[in-house]
Amino acid sequence: MEATLALPPVSVLYEKHRRQALSIARRILGDADEAEDVVQDVFSKLCFQDVRFDGKAATSTWLHRIMVNSSINSLRARKRRGKLETPLQPVDDPEANTLDSERHRIFLEALTQLSEQHQSVLTLRELRGFSYPEIARMLNLPEGTVKSALNRGRTRLAEVMRSSDQDG
Repeated sequence: MEATLALPPVSVLYEKHRRQALSIARRILGDADEAEDVVQDVFSKLCFQDVRFDGKAATSTWLHRIMVNSSINSLRARKRRGKLETPLQPVDDPEANTLDSERHRIFLEALTQLSEQHQSVLTLRELRGFSYPEIARMLNLPEGTVKSALNRGRTRLAEVMRSSDQDG
């Protein structure tokens, strides 16, 4: 098992590396406000979570990697949310509208037949576009549990929708 080294106090890390962290996040995200959010989120995690630092790299290099990864995750989440917010083009075909409406009704009905946890993770991931770490924080669950619940929820939702489709 690898030994983890003690990090300097987060306040010292923050004072020393905040500007560089903001610069990294701004370059990746292209948005100063979102960059500030990512920086705050990273330093909050360093304060309140058990963070492993193995000392194989300098603290600045280690923090740089965390900032890059966190910024990329934020960018991916923004893109997912953007896709969900793109308005659908209206379809002039009444039959297609009816089929879409029916599929939507079946989906919503099937969703109500899942456990509360599966409903929550599916809604947050598939309908809201949140990342695994974001969902884990919101639901106060380990990230692995979120991934597992999402997989099981998707499988169960597909089963319920298939059986509903066969019944109808």
